[in-house]
Amino acid sequence: MIGIEQRSVCDGVNFRSIKDTKFKTVRMSVNFMLPIQKSTAASNALLPFLLSRASSEYPDFTKLGERLEELYGAEINADVQKLGDVQLLSLSASGIADRYSLSGESISTELSKLLCSIIFDPPFENGLFPQDGFEQEKRQTIELIESEYNDKRTYAKQRCEEIMCAEEPYGINRYGSKDAIKNLKREELTQAWQYLIHNAKIEIMVLGDCDSALVFEGFYNAFKKLNRTSTVDCPTKNIKKADKVNDVVEKMDVAQSKLVLGFRTGVAMPDAEVEAVKLMTALFGGTPNSKLFLNVREKLSLCYYCSAQYLSMKGIMLVQSGVETKNVEKAKQEILFQLDEVKKGNFDENEVNAAKLSICNSYRSVSDSLGSLEAWYLSQTFTNQVKRPDEAAAIINAVSRQEIIDAANHVTLDTVYRLLGSEAETE
Repeated sequence: MIGIEQRSVCDGVNFRSIKDTKFKTVRMSVNFMLPIQKSTAASNALLPFLLSRASSEYPDFTKLGERLEELYGAEINADVQKLGDVQLLSLSASGIADRYSLSGESISTELSKLLCSIIFDPPFENGLFPQDGFEQEKRQTIELIESEYNDKRTYAKQRCEEIMCAEEPYGINRYGSKDAIKNLKREELTQAWQYLIHNAKIEIMVLGDCDSALVFEGFYNAFKKLNRTSTVDCPTKNIKKADKVNDVVEKMDVAQSKLVLGFRTGVAMPDAEVEAVKLMTALFGGTPNSKLFLNVREKLSLCYYCSAQYLSMKGIMLVQSGVETKNVEKAKQEILFQLDEVKKGNFDENEVNAAKLSICNSYRSVSDSLGSLEAWYLSQTFTNQVKRPDEAAAIINAVSRQEIIDAANHVTLDTVYRLLGSEAETE
């Protein structure tokens, strides 16, 4: 990695460039962040997909596609995620590095112009997004929600989060609800777009080998016209400890029952103890050498899969497992037993070293793709100090045995979610 540059574009808009000449491509993204709310989640979720369809300069798929072909097969993509209690709406462009252009043009500059075109100059009809594109994106967003419902592993995880965070913004689906999507009016999308460009917290990412100064200038001039003066706050609520255990059972005609346990860890970004919790989670259930994998899955054969995940923005740890209905309670008890083992310090240095190696290897792989680099630095938007992957790896390697035990002993069970299927189950 050659260098990281960070500059302010204007109020609430940050520009970050990660220059690395080993990549033959360049990627840039404009990431809008807003507090996720039931009243606006659906309209916000539709926006990046709707914007990515066209602009006044390129008013339909055909014209936009022709321009992307002129730029050596460049791509425009849209995405919606959650970052803690924040709804993250992204528009990205990717193409070849400038040095490969045949006519000497700056591909990165042209891509930034194209992104500005679709973000700031939509192809409005009487102040509204085109009807056909609006209806199509509504249908496709509903399909995305339905696909998550049909994937029962994803569904079970989301239901646990919804129950666990019922009184927190994090419990809201990143796309909003199907009903909210169906009932959207074009007028709402225009209002949402206006609020987005004027008030959202914005992270602009430019990655790869390009002249970031020219790209910065393009975005600077575009945002300067808005005269932004107010950026919305994007807090994330961190509940330190579970006061009671939510215990929920749902039944469906599924081949494999699902068990998801939600825990409060008491630690969330930007807390200094985050890396210790990451290591504790890896040792507990985050690797093929973890206690959950080796004991609950392999030794006792209670689950088809069983793993732990730490959501550092929310301070939540989730354990997901696929089980036969008859083994659900046994699996739950064994998962809790293995957590108690970590709390008591019943693990050896080999387990610690295996967990450290797994995390550090995942950090090293961050630099393998521009998308991974983008996700890495975006995840640190709300931290006090941005860390490179190698710096984070050094912190992981320095975590002590006692810090792992301390992290485990702050963990409290919040939610037990069971999605139970029929007795006649197959893997």
